Amino acid sequence: MTDQSATDDQGAPRLTTREAAELLGVKPETVYAYVSRGQLSSARAAGGRGSTFDADEVRALARRSGRRDASPAGSDLAFRTGITLIENDHCYFRGVDATELARRYSYEEVAEWLWTGEPRPGARFTAAAGTLAAARRTVGALPAHSGSTDRLRVAVTAAAATDPLRFDLSPEAVLCSARSLIPTLVGALPTLGGPDADGGSLARELWSRLTAEPADAPSLAVLNAALALLIDHDLAASTLAARVAASARAHPYAVVSAGLGVLEGPLHGAASGLAHRMLREAVDRGSAVPVVADHLRTGRRVPGLGHRLYRGEDPRATALFALLEDVPQAAGALAAAREVVGTTARHAPLHANIDLALAVLSVSRGMPADAGETVFAVSRTAGWIAHALEEYGERPLRIRPSGQYTGPRPPQPLPALRTTPRSCPQSLVWPAAPGTRSRGVAEMPE
Repeated sequence: MTDQSATDDQGAPRLTTREAAELLGVKPETVYAYVSRGQLSSARAAGGRGSTFDADEVRALARRSGRRDASPAGSDLAFRTGITLIENDHCYFRGVDATELARRYSYEEVAEWLWTGEPRPGARFTAAAGTLAAARRTVGALPAHSGSTDRLRVAVTAAAATDPLRFDLSPEAVLCSARSLIPTLVGALPTLGGPDADGGSLARELWSRLTAEPADAPSLAVLNAALALLIDHDLAASTLAARVAASARAHPYAVVSAGLGVLEGPLHGAASGLAHRMLREAVDRGSAVPVVADHLRTGRRVPGLGHRLYRGEDPRATALFALLEDVPQAAGALAAAREVVGTTARHAPLHANIDLALAVLSVSRGMPADAGETVFAVSRTAGWIAHALEEYGERPLRIRPSGQYTGPRPPQPLPALRTTPRSCPQSLVWPAAPGTRSRGVAEMPE
């Protein structure tokens, strides 16, 4: 490995492994762990000795990891927020440890704390009868194979259409809408065979939408804690989308729709489904070793491991794993999850994140692969509302980044018009981008 800094073909600075490690505040081997899970890209140094890293990319990762000293003035968009702080491998909601809140309070109580900063013991959310009926009718019209996020997006739209006061952006009106919308989202989902527990806590009502197995107190405690822990996580991609919508003074239902649109990405809310499938396979095969090996052999990252904001284990996962110890049905999946972590640790120093903990719950209690995504979406709705309340208090339309144009310089000649219209392809084959192969259904990622 060379210790000399380098530049790329355009003269942009490149960092050595040692320089990147110092900027990130980690060991050199951890830098390569970031590369293995796709958080950093690397290139061979001149002469083939060691690797080099893009300086701006390393600084961006350092900022996301909490090293604010690595951020050049004016290089990223920052938001004032009093909601969530992630610092020193801990997550705090309004200054209170999120894991402690999740252990002691219900999801509804934590949501109220996030919204107002004031405790509201015994808080319960109730859906308006007409709104819930409209959401159920609309969701019921979807194809049977529709995913949970499809149903939630439709339910939000139906709920918005029934609320003539949705354009009132005062805090009182927004919170009134939120307290009705969240149970509407849960109530609009179809039950999976268990009893419909209307009138209980939100966790109990959601349970019958996730599995046909009967609920028990330890399992409900895990589900409630998961809902509470996932409420917010600083400016995640979906939360940024929600704040952009709120900046344009979109009503709270539209804010939630914006968040749901981003949440469905495989690198965000849908990540727990990948962890579920991997853990299910590990349990079925009786060992996580061959499953991890298959992922590494095919160049896939092992899901449920690593988080860009935590150097150690995701504290939310730690809290859920502790509660899962009290769920007898979770013993097998919990052992498999630990084996996944231990096996992967031989290859890279990665720790469990909350997706793996959600997978233990969903696999052990007979839930579908998208159950974690459902929990994530329902829970994070409260966080998007909290951020909307903050953004409504800011200058409108303040979130307006400038584009860095890279296209052809004007003036350019007018393009020639096509003589025949382009039609949609009859087969599910996407046109290839320049320099890439066309990808059909069989080659699409899972």
